[in-house]
Amino acid sequence: MMRAVWNGTVLTEAEQTIVLEGSHYSPPESLHREYFTESQARSLCFWKGLARYYSVTVGGRTNANAAWYYPHPSPLARKIKGHVAFWNGIVVEEATPQVSR
Repeated sequence: MMRAVWNGTVLTEAEQTIVLEGSHYSPPESLHREYFTESQARSLCFWKGLARYYSVTVGGRTNANAAWYYPHPSPLARKIKGHVAFWNGIVVEEATPQVSR
C-alpha cells in the first residue's frame, strides 16, 4: 500500500502505483478529491506528452502545482493515463498496515 502525505494529511492511498522515472503514479480513483483543484499549469514531456497539474490544499495551506497527470499520454506512456504523481514536498511512502487487537 502506497500513500502520498502532505501537511499531515493523506492525499491518496493505493494498493498499487505505477513507478515511472522514479515517480509513483497513483490511480485516479484513489485520490481524496477534496484536497485537489485543477491548475492552469502545463508541461510537455518529449515522450509522455502534455502534463496537467493539480494544486493541493490542506489545512488552509496550498501547495501549487504539486501533483501532475497525463490525461492523454503518448502511446508509449498509455499505462499512466489519468494516474497522478507528486512532488514539491509531498511525501510518497509505503503505508504500514494497521493490526487490530
